[in-house]
Amino acid sequence: MDWSVQARRLATTDRDGVHIIGEKGTYAVQGAAFANAVSAHGLVREDMHPGSICHLGVVVWPMVLALVERHRLTGRQALAAAIVGYEVGARIGRALMSSDLARLFRPTGLIGPYAAAVTGARIISLSPDQAVAAFALAGNCSAGLNEWPYTGGSEMYFHPGFVVQNSLACLQLAQLGAIASESILEGEAGLFQAYGRVSMADPIVLFANGEAEILSVFNKAVPACNFAQSPCQAALKAIGQLRGGSQQIVAVRIDSTLAAVRYPGCSSTGPFNYALQAKMSIVFGVAATLVNRDIQENNYSQLNDAEILRLVAATTLRSDGRYTAAFPEKQGARVTLFLEDGEVLSAELDDVIEADAALIHTRCLEAARSVMGQRRAQQIVALVDSFEAEPDAALLATLCSKDRNNKNRERRDQ
Repeated sequence: MDWSVQARRLATTDRDGVHIIGEKGTYAVQGAAFANAVSAHGLVREDMHPGSICHLGVVVWPMVLALVERHRLTGRQALAAAIVGYEVGARIGRALMSSDLARLFRPTGLIGPYAAAVTGARIISLSPDQAVAAFALAGNCSAGLNEWPYTGGSEMYFHPGFVVQNSLACLQLAQLGAIASESILEGEAGLFQAYGRVSMADPIVLFANGEAEILSVFNKAVPACNFAQSPCQAALKAIGQLRGGSQQIVAVRIDSTLAAVRYPGCSSTGPFNYALQAKMSIVFGVAATLVNRDIQENNYSQLNDAEILRLVAATTLRSDGRYTAAFPEKQGARVTLFLEDGEVLSAELDDVIEADAALIHTRCLEAARSVMGQRRAQQIVALVDSFEAEPDAALLATLCSKDRNNKNRERRDQ
C-alpha cells in the first residue's frame, strides 16, 4: 500500500538495527518501528478494544518488535509486556473516551502512547521512576485528529507510526534522566482535563477484579471501521434471505449505536474517492455486502459500482436506544431490506461476530506467503501459536523479515 511504502522509505539502514516486516536488512529502530506500525494499520483489519474505541495492537506489537532484538527476552516475557500495554491503554481509554471526544480526536493516537510506553518500559527494564517519566512524556505525544474520514486523507494510517516512534524517544529520554509530570492523567492540565474537559473520576485500576482487558479485544472480520462490523454482518444475513439479486431492494434501513452513527465518516453517503472513505462508511459497507453477497477486501475497490451507489442513496442510518445502551460491551445492529414487491426482510445481531482463529490463521498465511513463501509463512504462524514457550522472542522479528540468515537466529542457535 502507498502509505506502507512511504513509511518504509523514511527508515534508514543500520547494521546494528532491527528488522522491518517483509524487508531485507536492518534499520534504525525508530524508523523500523514507524514502518511496522503503519503497515499494521494498512488494511483497516486490525484488532479492536471497544471500550476505548482503540486499536491497541498496532502500537503494542510494533513496540515489542522494535525492542526484542536488542533486549534478551523469552516469548513469555514479551507477551507479558504486551499484556501490560493492552491493560494500561484499555483502562485509560475506557475511562476517558466518549462518542463526543472520538468525533474529534483519534482514540488510537490519544491513548496509544501510554500503551506503547509501558510496553517498552517493561521490555527494557526501566526503574519505576524512569517508567513514570517515560509514561508522562508519552502523554505529551498524544495526538491524532479525525478530519481524515471526511476527506479520505491517509493520516489515519500514520497515527500508530507516530505513536511508536515518539514513545521510543520517550523511553530513551527517560533512560537519560529526563523527568516529567507524575500527574499527567489527573492534573489540572492533564489528559482528562485537556481532552475530556473533565476531572478523572477515579484512579485507573489495572487488572481490576482479576480481569485482563486484552480479553475484551477482538479481531475484525470485516476489513473496515469497527462500527461497520455488525451492520455488514447483519446485511449478509439479511441478503441471505433474498432469492435473486439486490436489484429487488428499493430501500435499506440500518439501526446501530449512537456512537456508530456519530463517528466521523460512518454515516457518509459519498462521494467515495478513496477506499478508506468506503471502509469508514457503514452505509457503503452494507450496500457493498448486499450487492456482492460477501464481506471481502474487494468490496472496497468498487467505489464507482452503480448498484452499490444506488443502494447507498436508498439507505437510512439511525441509532437505536437498545443498541446504544448496550455499547461498548456489545455492538448490536439491524439491517432491514424493503423490496419492490412490498416484502420486508430483516436481520439482527446483538454483537459483532469476531474473526475466529481459523480466519486469522488463513489471512496471516495468505499475506505472509505472498511475500516470503509458503515455508516461511508456516514458520511464522507456528511460532506465534507457540510463542509463550519460545526461548528467544527476537526470532519473531527476524522470521518476519526477508533475511534468511541473520544475527538473531545465529545468536539463538549458539
